Amino acid sequence: MVIRSRFRVSARLALVVVLSAATPLAAQRSVPSAPAPSTTDFTLPGLHQPVEIRVDRWGISHIYARDEHDLFFAQGWNAARDRLFQLEMWRRQATGTLAEILGPREIQRDVGTRLFKFRRDLTQELQHYHPHGVAIVNAYVDGINAYIAETNRHDARRLPLEFRLLGIRPQPWTPEVVISRHQGLLGNIDSELAYGRAVAAVGAETVRRLEDFGPGDPDLTLDPAIDKAGLSQDILAVYNAFRRPVDFRPEDIVPEHRGDDGAFARLQAASAAAAYAPAYDPAADVGSNNWVVSGRLSESGYPIMANDPHRRQSAPSLRYWVHLVAPGWDVIGGGEPSLPGVSIGHNRYGAWGLTVFATDGEDLYVYDTNPSNPDEYKYRGTWEPMTVIHEDIPVKGQGPYHATLKYTRHGPVVFEDRAHHKAYAVRAAWMEIGGSPYLASLRMDQAKTWEEFRDACSFSNIPGENMVWAGRDGTIGWQAVGIAPIRPNFSGLVPVPGDGRYEWAGYLPIKAKPHVMNPPQGFWATANNDLIPRHYPYRDAVGYDWSDPYRWARVSEWLGSNRRESMADMMHLQTDELSIPARQLVPLLKDLEMPDARTERARQLLLNWDYVMAKTSTAAGLYAAWEGQLRRRVGAILVPEGVRLTLPLRMVVETLEVPPGELGVEPTKARDKILTDALVAAVAQLTEKLGPDFGGWAWGQPAYHHVTLHHLLGEAVDSATRAKLDVGPLPRGGYGSTVNATGNSDNQTSGASFRIIVDTGDWDDAVGTNTPGQSGDPDSPHYRDLFRSWANNRYFPVVYSRARVEAATEQVIELKPGG
Repeated sequence: MVIRSRFRVSARLALVVVLSAATPLAAQRSVPSAPAPSTTDFTLPGLHQPVEIRVDRWGISHIYARDEHDLFFAQGWNAARDRLFQLEMWRRQATGTLAEILGPREIQRDVGTRLFKFRRDLTQELQHYHPHGVAIVNAYVDGINAYIAETNRHDARRLPLEFRLLGIRPQPWTPEVVISRHQGLLGNIDSELAYGRAVAAVGAETVRRLEDFGPGDPDLTLDPAIDKAGLSQDILAVYNAFRRPVDFRPEDIVPEHRGDDGAFARLQAASAAAAYAPAYDPAADVGSNNWVVSGRLSESGYPIMANDPHRRQSAPSLRYWVHLVAPGWDVIGGGEPSLPGVSIGHNRYGAWGLTVFATDGEDLYVYDTNPSNPDEYKYRGTWEPMTVIHEDIPVKGQGPYHATLKYTRHGPVVFEDRAHHKAYAVRAAWMEIGGSPYLASLRMDQAKTWEEFRDACSFSNIPGENMVWAGRDGTIGWQAVGIAPIRPNFSGLVPVPGDGRYEWAGYLPIKAKPHVMNPPQGFWATANNDLIPRHYPYRDAVGYDWSDPYRWARVSEWLGSNRRESMADMMHLQTDELSIPARQLVPLLKDLEMPDARTERARQLLLNWDYVMAKTSTAAGLYAAWEGQLRRRVGAILVPEGVRLTLPLRMVVETLEVPPGELGVEPTKARDKILTDALVAAVAQLTEKLGPDFGGWAWGQPAYHHVTLHHLLGEAVDSATRAKLDVGPLPRGGYGSTVNATGNSDNQTSGASFRIIVDTGDWDDAVGTNTPGQSGDPDSPHYRDLFRSWANNRYFPVVYSRARVEAATEQVIELKPGG
């Protein structure tokens, strides 16, 4: 049970009070001075003046430069120093050149990448993200390339392990790589096709009843011109190919470290089984939490900002901490190592964070094509020619693949049905100027006020986000961002004909999206849930798909207690594991009669439980299995056979709390049978999985809910090399509907690797997490050094002032111009 602090506790004390009580408090009042740091220096062509990089004991690089160019040059150089293989994989995905090293199986991905490549004015694109965007991005790229050039001058044995395993070397970057959209949270095109298929099968009203759309009543009607049968084809194969994670196989690895094919197949099967949860949509794990608290509700009297974005878990992680200091810049936080600047963090004036805000920026258009010329499609009654581009894709082990890329006026053609004279294209708002994910954060990094922050937000097209701000001046606020098409006559939730009747009417100005400043309750929280005001005038320009409200509800009930919040409280809340669905569902068991003694024991275990998904809790392990069985059973009743839709958990809970007629002529009796049968099945499931002893059913354990961070090459290499690349396992608490969102599967595959909490009253009081470490080099001491503390919900201090940085420095890197 969480005990909330009523007294002011600094972050440095809170690290102990909350998470490490065995350490004496006095030892944590400030970060102890580190041993004398080591110093290395490098001479680099392209620098204007010397740059100093101070690496602290948690692996965060604090970069001190004398001008803006050198700052971003050094950031690029330093990102390559820590994440070189990750950057090379990003470059190959962005340029459509994976088949060059992995062979024919990656041709479809490379075709997709080139099909969705940004082909507009590059200067205009870069200037969108910052008034100095061209100079900043080019300096960043030059810094990466300076590190690559120096590395490639030496023997391959000095390259990070992954390059040696694949027998490749890193190649130079260009600005086009930085602005790639391949890994962003882009839109809803997969859901749109799924809804279209479901409507084709069972009708719009049934689909609307099964999905938690809102607010409003979106039109799901399929236009009569849509070939319903045609929607069942693999229309988005090339789109999904360029978006999926890279998959390595034993044949890609040099012989001396290659895993055998049998072990590879077993590992893939085990990974799939560990990631599987019945009746659960893994996409629901991609979310985030953030909140801001006014000084009226904080113990320091200053606003607090907390953020934990949830993305795919891996080794190394997606996020990377950095501190950037130069004239006009003093910002610290996290971003993606492929991008200059900081996406989430703070400067001297305020702190900001992000979560996904549903913004539908994609549509699937269906065309009639000319039987005499398949490169023509019908638009407004006439045949219009497609734009056709030819490119050669290098392929390992064979000659180049000759790709034909086709475009309609709406966007890339992803599928052609020649037999029925149909073509399908994706219209994507993220292909407009300014569609590179997170890059507009460069403007936010220099914001000094809420007004300046909102101005910066107006350039943030991708992804759709809930941006929150906590200013040292006392202001807190929320601004939804993301490029949002205005659809005058359709919802964007199902495919539409591309004949000219369903067009976008421009884009909604970002500042017109929902926002708030200094809310009267003294806080604002977001968790990918529906926050749209019910009388919002631009409903046709925001999304209808939202996450279940449980994480947001838990944060809101905590912050709504009207108590003064400390940094210790915020760390507790960010790792809170109380399940609101459990609190709603378990009491339904109270008066039920169980069929046998073991199920009755299970019922009593749940009724005497505190609803906290703690890793040591047997009841939590039982509840997770029971909730999964409930979701499966309710889904089987409500979702028609053959329809591939997953019921939102909120609809499952509401169905069981207030049984509808769909459950049968006696809904309450049918509900009680579902509850009982699901508990019987859960007991049988855990008995088979973990044994008959209830004491062995704790939720967090390697055989149940745990985390193993997998490296891209982990399944393809021999076991000894795999042990160097993969990290874990360690037990985890929480699950998909707790604030500490760790997913519903056995192995945590998504959630918060990066966390940040900032008290604007003392920048040195900030805390954070990352996992498994800051470095992507398996031979670095910072590759896995943060993993255990992260898995145990512990934080490290995020030092900011020069004095605190110097006290925590373990390595100094001096970059000098010349060479």
